[in-house]
Amino acid sequence: MSVFRSHMDKALAEARAAAERGEVPVGAVLLDAGGDVLALAGNRCRELKDPTAHAEMLAIRAACAAKGFERLEGTALYVTLEPCAMCAAAISAARIARVYYGASDPKSGGVEQGARVFEHRQSHHKPEVYAGISEGECAEVLREFFKEKR
Repeated sequence: MSVFRSHMDKALAEARAAAERGEVPVGAVLLDAGGDVLALAGNRCRELKDPTAHAEMLAIRAACAAKGFERLEGTALYVTLEPCAMCAAAISAARIARVYYGASDPKSGGVEQGARVFEHRQSHHKPEVYAGISEGECAEVLREFFKEKR
């Protein structure tokens, strides 16, 4: 039996780096089945002028490129904020096995809030979902970012 080890610290580091770039501070890390890092990413929507450049999407793209395949079966995704509907659909299409997220997103979440993408019949795959990993720290990074913007 393996012992759970959170990798949210890596996702938080990516979120903080995103904030320093002026991006909404969301970070993600994607691990292979053995627990090795396949990809790290933070939001880059403004930098890339791309509304799809969410941390999760960038990590999924990088991991697929590294593996040379569009399916990421057996992998685990850590993300600091509940994935939106777009990212949840990509997680499903990529067949990611487990999603661990920090802060819930009542406004734009697509996993346990709002769209609940994995609950739809059209969802290709439903990963295991674990919410609230380092929730306080993840939420604080977002609060600080938006506090400075107001």
